[in-house]
Amino acid sequence: MNHPIIKAVQLSHRYTAQWAVRDIDFEIPVKGIYGLLGSNGSGKSTMMNIICGVLKPSKGEVFINGIDIRKEPIAAKSLIGFLPQRPPLHIDLNIEEYLTHCAGLRLIPRKEQARSVNKVLDLCGITHFRKRLIRNLSGGYQQRVGIAQAIIHNPELVVLDEPTNGLDPNQIIEIRNLIKEIARERTVILSTHMLSEVQAACNYILMLAEGRVVFSGSMDEFDRYAAPGTIVLTMLEPRGAEALKGLANVLDVESLGSFRYRVKVDGVDDMLETIIGQSVQHGWRLKEINAEKNSMDTIFATLSKKQTRS
Repeated sequence: MNHPIIKAVQLSHRYTAQWAVRDIDFEIPVKGIYGLLGSNGSGKSTMMNIICGVLKPSKGEVFINGIDIRKEPIAAKSLIGFLPQRPPLHIDLNIEEYLTHCAGLRLIPRKEQARSVNKVLDLCGITHFRKRLIRNLSGGYQQRVGIAQAIIHNPELVVLDEPTNGLDPNQIIEIRNLIKEIARERTVILSTHMLSEVQAACNYILMLAEGRVVFSGSMDEFDRYAAPGTIVLTMLEPRGAEALKGLANVLDVESLGSFRYRVKVDGVDDMLETIIGQSVQHGWRLKEINAEKNSMDTIFATLSKKQTRS
């Protein structure tokens, strides 16, 4: 019988009186990169710690490939690789020493440890630094070592908590590519508060708000909520702004100053063409026009069916 790699049932946890996650049900049935998306304080880290067996939930159950992690923790955890937000690195060891240590912790037989270490060194692109002390590595390479320890035992599930946090743009791209390579053979959960990170790397999204799941589905399904709902334009003829208000499917026109306006519309693609055509016909001196993506806060508000606080 095929089991989902993760199944959570009524997963809940609270610290003192406040619930961090509440009544979460979800399954991850197929391989791919799953984005766990939510603002800071939404419950992402709590949920990952529960999934990985680091934290005992107040109530609910978690199954890893059909194994109850509370009843059979060793068997379940053997299928999981975890990179917390702060990688558990021993900075006074070199990379090879540290990964050999991790292989031992993961109960890899001694005669197989060297092969396992060499495999993750190669996959993570750090073979040439194997004898370098971890304290002397850049942030990007320390993150690679953290990912290497998470996959040293060839787990079926890899959970990464904010893996690109604090990295520069080039390092972020490198880590994204590494995560995609890892996901060829495994299921990956990537936690982040950045919508752009999920859109760049993930196939599926699980979104949390205030400890509850507000969206679970594919990137294509999610993109419907992230679709543009407004147009921002620069127009040098003030009469054009008043004329815009009279166009069909224009819901609101907001002045942003310096001849810039935000136009809320029904049907962005059609309205882009309409506004450009009207500007040419009536001499509105349109200089720039762009569709504006919905912010993550707006998407949260839409999905949870409530107003965000300003």
